[in-house]
Amino acid sequence: MQLRDVTESDLPIFFEHQRDPDANHMAAFAARDWDGFIGHWTKILGDETVITKTVLLDGQVAGNVVSWEQAGEREVGYWIGREHWGKGVATRALATFLGHVTGRPLHAHVAKHNIASIRVLEKCGFTISGEPRASSAAGNEEVGEFILVLDA
Repeated sequence: MQLRDVTESDLPIFFEHQRDPDANHMAAFAARDWDGFIGHWTKILGDETVITKTVLLDGQVAGNVVSWEQAGEREVGYWIGREHWGKGVATRALATFLGHVTGRPLHAHVAKHNIASIRVLEKCGFTISGEPRASSAAGNEEVGEFILVLDA
C-alpha cells in the first residue's frame, strides 16, 4: 500500500467508488452525479489547505484519504473501493496519511452503523468524543453519528 498525490486520472475511479450503493449506505452519503462530483473535486484540489492522497494497492488506485478544515476543526476522511474492503487497506492508508497531517487534534465523523470505519479509526488512535444526531446526506432520514478525535 502506498500514498501519492491525487492526479486527474484518479477521478474517474473515485467517481465509481462513490457510486457504490453499499458504500453509500455505510457512509450515509449520497452519490454525486459526474458534474457534481467533478465540481466537488475541483474545489478540493484547488484549496491549498486541503491535503489529499490517492491510495494505491499493488500499483492500482484503491481509494483516497483527505483532510480539510471545517468550522475551525481539522477533519479527516477516506473512501476505499469496496473491492478492497476487509484487507486492512483503510487502516494502513489512514495510518500512513496521519504522518502527512501533523496538526492535532483531528476529527472524523462516522455513521454509528459503520462499524468497520469506526474500527479503522480506533486502530489509528482515534477515540469517540461525541454522539450528535446528523441528517444523512443520503436522504432525509436522520442517522446516528460518532465524532472521533485524535489528540496526539
